[in-house]
Formats: sequence, structure tokens, C-alpha cells
Amino acid sequence: MDTASLKIVLTPALVGAASMAGRRWGPAVGGWLVGLPFTSGPVTLFLALDHGAQFAATVAAGTLAGTLSQAVFCLAYAWTARGRTWPLPLAAGLFGFAASTFVLERLSLGFALICSIVLAGLVIALLAMPVARDVAPVAPPALPAWDIPARMIVATVFVVFLTGLAARLGPALTGLLAPFPLYAAILTVFGHHLAGSEAAAKVLRGLLLGLFAFAGFFLVLALTLRRLGMAAAFGAAITIGLAIQATSLWILRRGDLQRGVPRACGDG
Repeated sequence: MDTASLKIVLTPALVGAASMAGRRWGPAVGGWLVGLPFTSGPVTLFLALDHGAQFAATVAAGTLAGTLSQAVFCLAYAWTARGRTWPLPLAAGLFGFAASTFVLERLSLGFALICSIVLAGLVIALLAMPVARDVAPVAPPALPAWDIPARMIVATVFVVFLTGLAARLGPALTGLLAPFPLYAAILTVFGHHLAGSEAAAKVLRGLLLGLFAFAGFFLVLALTLRRLGMAAAFGAAITIGLAIQATSLWILRRGDLQRGVPRACGDG
């Protein structure tokens, strides 16, 4: 199967599976699942197939740095969302992502420093999120039939578009754009529109926890793609990412149980 076919088959399959899981287990778990690189992982894989390990490793390093931009999106959306409908918070979140990407593109930082900044940034973002408010659980709202198919189509278009432009953008900028919160924005806006700003905040808190696995995945890829080859590097990255993700899920579920929040509440 060529890379074009892989893009059309793999991307919607991953996004559809995550959407179904988020719908089954609630907005926080839906946000947590977004931490897995459902779009940026395939982007890096397809670029490795098309342009080689060196190009893809640079993309992976840029994507790791771009984790900070996702954290900025979460904070900007969550703090703007209180008492408002979704359009303004979404605009604030996307502006925050764009501003962070603009700054990161112009910085020349060593890889070790980037790793330290990303880790510190995720911890700070979690601590800086608005405090969860106690709200009465509500019945999951009815969802339109086109919900999940639309998510799958939009995500696939994004992957095809970004990989097609990668040679012109260069690996560093491609990496910074790969974590664009396309899927996170969809989940958050749907949660906000259907169940209120607190549901959106749950998605974003789950996303921030999931981003530790996202960062671990791309850290391993950036370090190993040139040394181990594509199969071994992606295998190691997936293993590390899933191990971190399992730990963050335990933290997420433990926090929900301590607050008495049902896990299956609303759409993810």
C-alpha cells in the first residue's frame, strides 16, 4: 500500500476509534485520548516514508516543541470559556496556538532545553487550569449522525494537506504545525456546545494529561529515527507513549473518582 492510500485509510480509522471511545467514556477520557498522536503520528510516519529518516526526525523534534502550543491552546480556551459560548474561547485558543508557534519558530534552542521546557510547560499548564466546579451530572445529549464521520474527514484532509506542503514548509515548521489542535478543538467545541463550558474544561484537562505521552512519543522518535531506523523507532516510540499514557489514565481516573465525577458523562 502506498503512502497516499495509507493516509486515506489509517488516519480516519484512528480518529474514528478515538471518537467512539471518547463518546463511551466521557469528555475527560476523550480529551486524554487526543494526547495520543492520531494525526501528528501519521504525519511523521508518512514524511519518513516520503522524505527519509533525517527529515522525519527533525519534524519529530519540532512536533515535540509544538506540544507547548497545544498547552497554550488549552489554557486560553479554558480561561475564556467560563460563562461564554464556544466561538470566543475557540478563537482565543487558536490565537494562543498560533502565537506560541510564531515564537517557537524564531527561537534557536538545544534539544535538551526544549525537552525541559516542554515538560515544565505541561506541568505549569495543568496547575494553571481553572479549578473544576462542582456541577450536577447531566444526561448525555443526543449527537448528530454526521459527528464522527465529519471528524474523520477533517482529520484526514489535514494530514494529506500538511504532508503535501512539508517539502515547502521545511521539517522544523512542519513539526511545529503538526500538533495543531484540530481534533482537540473538535472535541472541545462539541463538548462545550452540547454540555457546557465545564465539559469543555474536562476535555482540556484530559488533553493536558495525555500530552505527556504525546511528548514522550516524539522525544523517542527524534532521538531514534536516525539511529534505529523507522520500524524500530516507531515501535519504541509507541511503547513509551502507551506506557506514559497508561500512567496518565490512572491519574485521570483517580482524580475523577475522588471528585465523584462519573466517567461516562457526555460526548468526547
